[in-house]
Amino acid sequence: MQHIGYFSVRNLAAAGFAASLAVLVLVSAFALQHADGPAMTVRVTASLGLLLCFLGGLLLLARSQSRQRSAMQAKLLSAPLLKTGALQDAIFNSVNFSSIATDADGVIQIFNVGAQRMLGYAPSDVVNKLTPASISDAHELIVRAASLSTEFGTAISSGFDALVYKAVRGIEDIYELTYIRADGTRFPALVSVTALRGPNSEVIGFLLIGTDNTARKQVEAEQSLLDQRLRDQHFYTRSLIESNIDPLITTDPRGIISDVNQQTEMLTGRTRDELIGAPFKGCFTEPQRAEEAITRVLHEGKVTNYELTALARNGKETVVSFNATTFHDRDRKLQGVFAAARDVTERKHFEHALQVTNGELVAAREAAEKANRAKSEFLSSMSHELRTPLNAVLGFAQLMGSEVPPPEPRQQRSIDQILKGGWYLLRLINEILDLSMIEAGKVTMSQESMSINDVLQDCKGMIEPQATKRGIAMRFPELDNILYVHADRTRLKQVMINLLSNAIKYNGIGGSVTVECANSGADRVRISVRDTGAGLSADQLAQLFQPFNRLGQHDSVEEGTGIGLVVTKQLVQLMGGQIGVDSVVNQGTVFWVEFAASAPPTLVLDNIDEESLGRRQTAATGLDEQPTLLYVEDNPANLALVEQLIARRGDLKLLTAIDAHLGIELARAYLPDVILMDINLPGMSGYGALKRLHEDPVTAHIPVLALSANAVPRDIEKGLEAGFFRYLTKPIRVHEFMNALDVALLHAASHRGLQPPHITNIDIPMHIPRNCHA
Repeated sequence: MQHIGYFSVRNLAAAGFAASLAVLVLVSAFALQHADGPAMTVRVTASLGLLLCFLGGLLLLARSQSRQRSAMQAKLLSAPLLKTGALQDAIFNSVNFSSIATDADGVIQIFNVGAQRMLGYAPSDVVNKLTPASISDAHELIVRAASLSTEFGTAISSGFDALVYKAVRGIEDIYELTYIRADGTRFPALVSVTALRGPNSEVIGFLLIGTDNTARKQVEAEQSLLDQRLRDQHFYTRSLIESNIDPLITTDPRGIISDVNQQTEMLTGRTRDELIGAPFKGCFTEPQRAEEAITRVLHEGKVTNYELTALARNGKETVVSFNATTFHDRDRKLQGVFAAARDVTERKHFEHALQVTNGELVAAREAAEKANRAKSEFLSSMSHELRTPLNAVLGFAQLMGSEVPPPEPRQQRSIDQILKGGWYLLRLINEILDLSMIEAGKVTMSQESMSINDVLQDCKGMIEPQATKRGIAMRFPELDNILYVHADRTRLKQVMINLLSNAIKYNGIGGSVTVECANSGADRVRISVRDTGAGLSADQLAQLFQPFNRLGQHDSVEEGTGIGLVVTKQLVQLMGGQIGVDSVVNQGTVFWVEFAASAPPTLVLDNIDEESLGRRQTAATGLDEQPTLLYVEDNPANLALVEQLIARRGDLKLLTAIDAHLGIELARAYLPDVILMDINLPGMSGYGALKRLHEDPVTAHIPVLALSANAVPRDIEKGLEAGFFRYLTKPIRVHEFMNALDVALLHAASHRGLQPPHITNIDIPMHIPRNCHA
């Protein structure tokens, strides 16, 4: 209305000015016609000019004010339009929303900043070139088209039509869609589709506004996962309660039952619904004691082994052991009592029977322990008491035999008899002790894959001098293939030496001993020792493995204790093997042992790559700078494996020893950085060697790693308690083996106060692996 009034006033002013000008002209014309002379004419003309100038000034002033008023009005009218335009620009240029406008055919015409950021396309890549269907998941479009076709009962194509079908019909359409970025990656989007219409309501295009739905999807997925975990946890908790063999009951602090399991229903003869809400004390023959049990739990926090008698609906009574504790919510607010009632009826019956016999059992156990202690003390005492004087006898006899000048022949024969009897007595002592240790279960076994060829080769070198002295020909097999068995190397060698010694001892003059080795079935290896002696009768075979039974050879010239074969048989059985004998009188005897066949020792290469094996090859710069590893092992196959591993590392010098004594000497001479020690070594065990090394100030600082086939937890604990730096078990796992060496080298370097130059990328596991124990 202001606008209309303004234009009306301006029109009136213009009309007034025109009228005034017309009146002025008429008056001037009239004055000029009646003027008296030239002077009057001049006055009239001048007055007319002044009036015209005045009217012209008024006209200019009115026009100026009119223009100012027009500018002010235009400014007032354009302010809302500018504000609306700014808002529209802000919305269109928002980076949080993708705004894609198309023409009626679906070809993209507008591609805003948000769409560019989300999809990675430049406007030039899509405008007038692509449709929104081109940047959407094709499979989803097919599914959407099928769904719309079913909903509206008409066939709808899977392209752009599926995106805008509802929008064309004026239906609000917001749905989830997977957009495909320019780099091919995908992300979920929430898209709102609107049809753009012209003056006549015709569709001139479409506007698709989308938001990245990834975060919401992640939240939904996490919530769904959490909900599923809660359901699983509830099911798991309920399963635990229901699967318990004992009746379980929960009550509130007043002693009112809040939940039970099926075992409680069976115990009381009532359903879960009947029990929930009922007093706890009502389920027992002594309600007062049951109430006191709940009170004690609430006051003390728990009750154990509180006996009550449950009373079922049918009158059956069951003695139960009541164990209960309080439970709280997450704010530590008391919620009630959780109780378990175990049926101890049968236990009550057994307790009486046990009480009757308990005294007898205790007495028998004490007697057995006393006898066992007496036996152990006797054997220990016998060993010490016999070895001490025997040491003097053998020592002085050997000194006498080595005097200069040498003894006379008669004296030498006496000295030889002394030595022969002394060594026989020592062997008897050792065999008795071996037998007692086996019977007491104190013999340790380190069973692993080992080569029969190597053991037989060692035995050949040890036994041939004895055979040569007696004129016995020894024949050992020449095996084309190396045979492996699962056994303790030291004990297997002891078994073979015993069988070979007997074959030589009880052979005929000029006889022979033949050793054979072959596979026995699919998974066994048999080693046979054949002699050409007198053979054994059926009666002798029946008494063969009895202690101190020499099978009628007591009066023969051959020395013997009658214990060797007993020890041999028990050692074979401890290694999971079998021993047998076949004999023909006057032809000879064959003793054989069988053990489980084994594959060659192998490296366990789980969780390892080439970097673990070869990561240190480039580190070594010179042999003089390389740390030294001393490996004490009597098994050649294991020596070969470790040699290969150390060669692959490339940063260590390797020294090897085949027994503990040599290992100790090498350790004192070369002071290696790390020692790798087998446990079951011939002569001195790994434990004995470790003790010697720790007692010597020169070698006490060297970390010693155990490597053994004894892998049961007690063996590992024993090794760590003894002082081994790490306890590794066979078969070797390369990753743990390398890491254990690295840790030991770091320890050795820190002891010297130096930084190890050749160790990089050390992976020290936070947990204790299966075969590397610290």
